[in-house]
Amino acid sequence: MIGKLNHVAIAVPDLDAAVRRYRDTLGAEVGPPQDEPDHGVTVVFVDLPNTRVELLHPLGENSPIAAFLEKNPSGGMHHLCYEVEDIAASRDSLVADGARVLGDGEPRIGAHGNPVIFLHPKDFDGTLVELEQVRA
Repeated sequence: MIGKLNHVAIAVPDLDAAVRRYRDTLGAEVGPPQDEPDHGVTVVFVDLPNTRVELLHPLGENSPIAAFLEKNPSGGMHHLCYEVEDIAASRDSLVADGARVLGDGEPRIGAHGNPVIFLHPKDFDGTLVELEQVRA
């Protein structure tokens, strides 16, 4: 069902400092910040040869990333994102196997303009999992 690892998301308390670390210290190609109001985050993608790192920063007080950073003030890994070919079929198969989809269960458009869903971390060894439908 899952394809390649699309990205590893890291919640960061200081987006500018994180961008400088990845760009200047590690020499990575870093994209521009993009606000994702539907998800309550500002994201920056760090492109690597084999995947991406998504830097997440709260966008507003009600951001789920703000709550994450309250518990983890230094930041940390937030979720893993895997690619799938058909998000609805993947969701239905996972739900039939007992997995819980967060929110209302319906895919939302993610930062890459593709449908995404999030799976409950308690069902995946303590790791929040995002599935993103990739375009063929």
